[in-house]
Formats: sequence, C-alpha cells, structure tokens
Amino acid sequence: MSDAATPTPTARRTAGASSSPLADAWRRLRRRPDTIAAAVVLVFFGLMAAFPTLFTSTSPRTCPIREARTTPQGWGGEHPLGTDALGCDVLATLVHGIRPSLLLAIVVVGVSLLIGVTLGLLAGYYLGWVDYLVSRAVEVFLVIPLLLAALLVLSLFKGVDLGTGTFNVILLPAVVLILFGWMPYARYVRASTLEAKNLDYVTAARSLGASDLRIMGRHVLPNAIGTVTALLPTSVAGVISAEAVLSFLGIGVRPPATSWGIQIEQGSEWVLGGAPHILLAPLICLVATVLALVVLGDALRDALDPRLAA
Repeated sequence: MSDAATPTPTARRTAGASSSPLADAWRRLRRRPDTIAAAVVLVFFGLMAAFPTLFTSTSPRTCPIREARTTPQGWGGEHPLGTDALGCDVLATLVHGIRPSLLLAIVVVGVSLLIGVTLGLLAGYYLGWVDYLVSRAVEVFLVIPLLLAALLVLSLFKGVDLGTGTFNVILLPAVVLILFGWMPYARYVRASTLEAKNLDYVTAARSLGASDLRIMGRHVLPNAIGTVTALLPTSVAGVISAEAVLSFLGIGVRPPATSWGIQIEQGSEWVLGGAPHILLAPLICLVATVLALVVLGDALRDALDPRLAA
C-alpha cells in the first residue's frame, strides 16, 4: 500500500520538471533543432560584434585603392572575402559593421519595450481617460508605416552631423524607430493587464490594502510581460532589417561609419561588374541573422504558450 502511494524517482522528476512554466518552456526549446541552430548563429554574430579582433586584425579603414575589388582569397589569404570598390577588406568591414546594427536594435527594442510596457500597464489597469489617451496614440502611430515615417523624418535631418562615434551614428535612426516602434508592446501588455488584474490573488492583494504600484509591479506585470517576450527576437530582426534599408537609402548609419546596410548599398553597384562578393557577404550575414531571430521568436512563442504544451 505504501509502495503504491509513494511516487517513483521518475515520477518525482517529471512532476518537478512540470512545476515551473519557465522550466517547461526551456525543456521544449532545447528539444528543437531549429532553435539550437538559430541560437548558434546569434551567438556567433554576437561574439563578432563584441570581439571583432577575434575574427580579423585588419582595420576596415585601411583601404589601399590599388587593391580594389580583389576577389576572395579564402581563409589564410590576406583578404579572405576579397576587397570592395575602395580597397577595404570585406571581412574587416563585415565584422565591424555588425556592431552599429546590433547596438541600434538593442537600444530601439529596449526603449520601445520600456515605453510600451509602461503605457500598456497603466492603460489596462486604470482604464478611463488613461486608456483613452494611450489607445488613441497607439491608433495614430499604427496607421503610419514605419519605413515611410523613418524616411520622411530622417530626410529632414539628413544634413545633421552628430559625430562619428558608434552611439552618435545610430542616435537619429534610434529616435525615429523608437517613436514608431512601441505600439505593439503597449497593445499586448494592455490586453494581458485587463485579464490579470481581475485574478483572485490580485483581488486579494487589493483587499489587503496593497498600493496600485505594488499590485502592478508584483502581481500584474509578471503575468503581462510574458506575452511580449516572444516579440523581442522578431522585433530585433525588424530593427536590423529597417537599419539596413535606411542605410541603403543613405539616411541611416552614414559613412565613415560602416554597417551591413552600407555594404549592401555599395556592393549593389558591382553585382554585374565582376565583384558580386562585395554584395553577397553582407547580404548573407543579414539574411542569416534575421532568419535566426525569426526562428527563435517563433520558438519562444510556441514554448511560452501553455496551449501548445507537450
């Protein structure tokens, strides 16, 4: 009788693994080969952005014109991926070009998340005129396409020079992308807040005299923030893609700084001119990064959705 009532070690491990939603999500994520492959790609490019000297010792500003449009020489050669139209090493430009794009994506997504979560939480919790103002602002900004708005606004400041530092060159694109990028987070958090604020433990905390700030921070926000977690990888992918488009059009990150968008713009002129490698190298890296982020975002959405639990 006692043996039958006592759970086996396997049953205890199974129960322990299922006791935490985060543990269940992690278990499902690590079982997906596409998620592992996407994570490897992102770690690789993250290391490239953080430690460029691990991948090349050549400066992207060393550009002897006599070596312009050198064909790729393979690993071990002086120019493994060749040189561009100005004689700059393609690998060095590629390695150093990821940092502005990645920094821009982190800044834009981080600030947009902070603004969207704050406004969505306030709108969903208080309703009334707060909800009205936030909802109308979301509707106004949502009807304006992101790239169109960025093109119009950045074109007005095309002649403004804020310096050559990494943060300086991304400041204007970051402000514009943040201005038109916080709305999805606000909508998701507002909807989750409307559901979470009526749960029993939230009602109990309110009846015990907990302040609104404590209820929102300790009880409502942890439930609401989960809905936007899966948006983060795809949002980063969207910002990286938008930066590439803006740089391609000459109003994003600008020379002498470098980015993958600038490389793509410069390489597009030589696709039919005998030097397709100038375009293909940054284009392949951009597509691989965006695809890895999209795959990771889809995997997070599936793993965090309890209705899809295995």
